[in-house]
Amino acid sequence: MHHSLEDPKPFLLSALAVISSTLAAAVIAPTAHAAAPTVVRTTPSDGDFDVDPRLTRIRIEFDQNMSSSGRSICGGGDGFPKLVGQPDWESARVFVMNVKLKPNHDYRFNVNCPGAMNFRGTSGKSSTPYSINFSTRGGKSDIKPAQHLESYKELRRLIDDSYSYRDIRDVNWDALFKKFKRPLCGAATPEQFGRYAGRMLAAAHDVHISVKHRDRWFTSFRRMVPPNANDKTLSKLVPGFAKRSGAVFSGRYPDGIGYILITSWRSRLADAMEAAYRELETLADGKGLIIDVRFNSGGSETLAQEFAGCFVDKPVLYAKHAYRDKNQDTGFSPPSERVLQPATNRPKYRGKIAVLTGPVVMSSCEAFLLMMKQVPRCALVGETSYGSSGNPKSYELPNGVTVKLPSWKTMWPDGRTWEGEGIPPDVTVVAKPEDFKNGDPVVEAALKYLRK
Repeated sequence: MHHSLEDPKPFLLSALAVISSTLAAAVIAPTAHAAAPTVVRTTPSDGDFDVDPRLTRIRIEFDQNMSSSGRSICGGGDGFPKLVGQPDWESARVFVMNVKLKPNHDYRFNVNCPGAMNFRGTSGKSSTPYSINFSTRGGKSDIKPAQHLESYKELRRLIDDSYSYRDIRDVNWDALFKKFKRPLCGAATPEQFGRYAGRMLAAAHDVHISVKHRDRWFTSFRRMVPPNANDKTLSKLVPGFAKRSGAVFSGRYPDGIGYILITSWRSRLADAMEAAYRELETLADGKGLIIDVRFNSGGSETLAQEFAGCFVDKPVLYAKHAYRDKNQDTGFSPPSERVLQPATNRPKYRGKIAVLTGPVVMSSCEAFLLMMKQVPRCALVGETSYGSSGNPKSYELPNGVTVKLPSWKTMWPDGRTWEGEGIPPDVTVVAKPEDFKNGDPVVEAALKYLRK
C-alpha cells in the first residue's frame, strides 16, 4: 500500500506532516446508526513517561473492526517515531507501526486529525482523533540528584504561589505531585526532568504552561481544536480573495462589503500587518466590513490594539486583569484596567463591522474580541472562543529547567473572569466541518447582519 505525505491543516495554520493513505476504489457507504470507531488502548499508552527505548512496535487497538483501505497518522519533526518498514494491520482491530526509538526522547502523534480522517470502521465512519504522547527513559546524569529534589520543591512552590489559574483548574495538585515525585527526582538528566514536568503540568489543560531546558521544549498540554472555517473554501468564496502579506488576506463583495482576514498577532508579523491598514483604507467607503480572525490564536496584544484603534473615536475600557500575589488577602493584586486608544496616523473606519470568531481564537486574539465589543455597530459572529489568557512568566529551576506559568487572570470590564469559558459571539452560528466544504455559514451570517 502506498503512503503519501500530506499537510492536512489549512495553509493559514502551522504545517503538520501526515502519513495518510486511501484506496480510491474502496468506497464504503456509512451505516446510518453505526458509532464512530475509537481507540481503546495503545502500546505505549498515551502519557507514558518511562518507556523502554528498545521498544520496536507501537500497537493501536480500536473498539470495532476497521477498514484496511486507509489510515492517517498525523505528526512530524523530531517528535515523530522513526518508522521501520510500512505500518500495517495486525488484525481487523489492531494497527501496528514498527519503529526505532531514541533514549531520553519525547514522542507525539495522532491517530486521525482534523485535516486527515482516513482511519475508518467498516461502517465507513472515521475514527475519533486520538493523541498519543510518550517519553523514553535513558541518558546519563550531568547534575547531582539533590538538584532534582530542590527543583521539584521549587516547582511545587511556584504552582502554589505564582500560577494564576491554580485554583480554577480541576487538578488535585497534592496527588499529582505525589505521583510524579519519583520520576522527577530520579530523572537521569535535566532534559528528562523537563519532560516529566511537562507531562505532569499537562493535567492543568493550560496552553500557556510550557517547559524547556536550554533550547529544547517539552510537551505539555496541546489542544486539538479545528477551526470553524475552511481556507480553501474561503479562497473561492470571497470575491477577489488574495494574499496581501504573511498575515493578511482580503477581498471585496460586489455590493461594497469588504473582507479582511488576519491570521496572527505575532510580534514578528508587525510589518505584515501594514497590509491590513492598506486594505482598510481602500474599504473605508464600503457598505460594511468583515474582519475574520477564526484562524488567529493570538500573539502581541499591542498589535491587536493598534488595529482595533482604527474603529473608535475615544478611549474605551475593554478588559481588566490582576496579577497573582500571594501576599494579598485575595491572592491577587488590585485589578488593572486595559484601555483601547484611538489609533493615530492610521485609517479610520466607522461603518458596520462583523468580526468572525470561533474555537481556535484565544489569548491576545480574545483580547481583540473584547476590544471590538466596544466598537459601535460591531458584532461578533460565529462560535465562542477558546478561553485562555495567561501572560506567562519564566522561572528557572535549580537544575536549569525553565517553566513558564500564567501570571495573571484576565477579566471582562465588569470584573468577571472568562478563563476556561471564552468570549461568546453576538450572532451564534453552529456548524459542522462538512458545512464548510462548499460554503461558509459564518460568512453568510455576517453578510446577512451587514446587509440589514
